[in-house]
Amino acid sequence: MDHLRNMLDRWGEAFRPGRRWEAWQPLYEAVDTIFYTPGKVTRGASHLRDGVDLKRIMIMVWLATFPAMFWGMYNVGHRANTLLAAGNVTPTSGWRHQLLELLSAYDPASIVSCLLHGAVWFLPIYLVTFFVGGFWEVLFAMRRRHEINEGFFVSSILFALSCPPSIPLWQVAIGISFGIVIGKEIFGGTGKNFMNPALCGRAFLYFAYPAQLSGDSVWTVVDGYTSASPLSVAAAEGIAGLRGEFTWLSAFLGQIDGSFGETSTLAILIGGAVLLFSGIASWRIVAGALLGTIASAWLFALGAAPDSQLSVPWYWHLVLGGYAFGLIFMATEPVTAAVTDAGRWIYGALIGVMVVLIRVANPAYPEGMMLAILFANCFASLIDYFVAEFHIRRRTHHG
Repeated sequence: MDHLRNMLDRWGEAFRPGRRWEAWQPLYEAVDTIFYTPGKVTRGASHLRDGVDLKRIMIMVWLATFPAMFWGMYNVGHRANTLLAAGNVTPTSGWRHQLLELLSAYDPASIVSCLLHGAVWFLPIYLVTFFVGGFWEVLFAMRRRHEINEGFFVSSILFALSCPPSIPLWQVAIGISFGIVIGKEIFGGTGKNFMNPALCGRAFLYFAYPAQLSGDSVWTVVDGYTSASPLSVAAAEGIAGLRGEFTWLSAFLGQIDGSFGETSTLAILIGGAVLLFSGIASWRIVAGALLGTIASAWLFALGAAPDSQLSVPWYWHLVLGGYAFGLIFMATEPVTAAVTDAGRWIYGALIGVMVVLIRVANPAYPEGMMLAILFANCFASLIDYFVAEFHIRRRTHHG
């Protein structure tokens, strides 16, 4: 490791102010701090030191998405291979089909084959997200002459996991560009944005290309087959239709069609447990959202007909669509969420109420979680302001 340190130090000379590669210093710094903690030391007044810096926190969040990511790849591949084995559909043509034929990756009984089939759809999405989004991050860092922020490390994986398997790669590039530039950089970069960049990019794609992003065909990667998502079934037929086509356990485990990272609530909870017990994610936001969802879904279900979406119980809402994924990985993002303890309860409850309200009162858009979080992002600072004002007035009163 001393050899690596010495090599990085030699290269770093060319990136110092006034040297040849000065403009590229943020990119060098990003590579250097992957391997080593920055050598900067705080001077002056009293301060706290912690061995876990922002980069390490972001890496932990990135790793926490792995259970959902690997299950998502397996699930996409398994469902496609099962359909192909039944002989009713044909493989999607192109380089993916040629590669999978070479690797014999159409066997639904093989975990490796299913993972490979899902990987040839997910990895291109992630690579396009990473390199296109990374380009914008580096460009703005160079123009502003500041370090490359680690937030993109997480935004890239969250955006990719929120995409449907068959999304065109050019749409991926447009979506992540909008999320990074419009959702974050124009406000000053990481720490100054008020909306989650990954959600912002995903929302842009949904409203820019609604037919391609919400159609049944986006969930499958074979030709000649479409599958309605559980949320679309619930919107059209209520809890009666939902129970007729799916089981709660299959939705919880992730044996349904959907975006890569959103299908398995179990896999999401595994990663979420790491974030909650490590203190990276706020348990108050999660608890507030759950209480808001339970209360609002219960109220809407009172006296509702079984073929109405109003009749969907709260425990079904938790395992449908992007609810669990959004709650664990996006609603708890510290930059765009409330920061006061009481504010986090209110912020979480607002998300829980809004997601149910959007799902049951707007049949044209049955998902809800994405918009609920973005809506709450807009009010997070206001919530904190009123919480702080309440405490100030109370202490002044009790003077």
